[in-house]
Amino acid sequence: ASGPWQPVDILWQQLTILKQLVAHSDGRARLCLSAADIERCRQDKVLAMVAHIEGAGGFDGEGGDLQAFYAAGVRSIGPFWNIANRFGTGVNGAFPGSPDSGPGLTAEGIALIKHANALNMLIDVSHMNEKAFWDTARHSSSPLVATHSNAHTLCPQPRNLTDRQLLAIRDSGGVAGVNFGNAFLRADGKRDSDTPLSTIVRHIDYLINIMGDDHVALGSDFDGITLPDDLHDVSGLPRLISALRDSGYDQFVLNKLLWGNWQKVLQNVWQQ
Repeated sequence: ASGPWQPVDILWQQLTILKQLVAHSDGRARLCLSAADIERCRQDKVLAMVAHIEGAGGFDGEGGDLQAFYAAGVRSIGPFWNIANRFGTGVNGAFPGSPDSGPGLTAEGIALIKHANALNMLIDVSHMNEKAFWDTARHSSSPLVATHSNAHTLCPQPRNLTDRQLLAIRDSGGVAGVNFGNAFLRADGKRDSDTPLSTIVRHIDYLINIMGDDHVALGSDFDGITLPDDLHDVSGLPRLISALRDSGYDQFVLNKLLWGNWQKVLQNVWQQ
């Protein structure tokens, strides 16, 4: 379907806006298509931007939309948001809850995973329910990546990851990016902005204990959620870095958490 309010048309509009932001940034931002592009941005102290789609519900089932967005510069895809679509079932539910809710990938969902593999696109498992996660683990040839998910053991939100899922991400060579949303951090699941940065540090500690420091990174998620008062936008990141230093993290491990682990997994997935 096509029209001004169809999901795919809105995605094209958003991608156009992203490219306009880059074009009007006076060279301060670049749309990156490769790990080498990101490294050049880091060296040049320029904002590196990677186009990602969260929710492929409006895509066709033949891979044509995925191919078109790849050609236009998209390098990362999350097949779901919180609801089901033609490709399978996203994770949703009340706190506390299990991520094991509903069926997993459909036949078209499995095909989407394989099409993304063929394009060397990153596949984000963050909004998948548990069955879809394991279907992806079974059918994908790429590392498993959760761009913004936390530890279910510490905060039993349905969208957080179980220890078994975290181990699968580790074993695939993937990465889990820590979500800054209060509801995904707090043991009580509340969206209370009076959430100390030590809560994020606690999740990072736990993830590293399970996965090792080669498989954990910052995932953020600054849009549409309630954030800690000390980290309400990207300007709060230095405060989080200070909290991690105060907790005993040295610069070697911080470099992994802040950029190195992302750079490594993107280079691996994008095969460059």
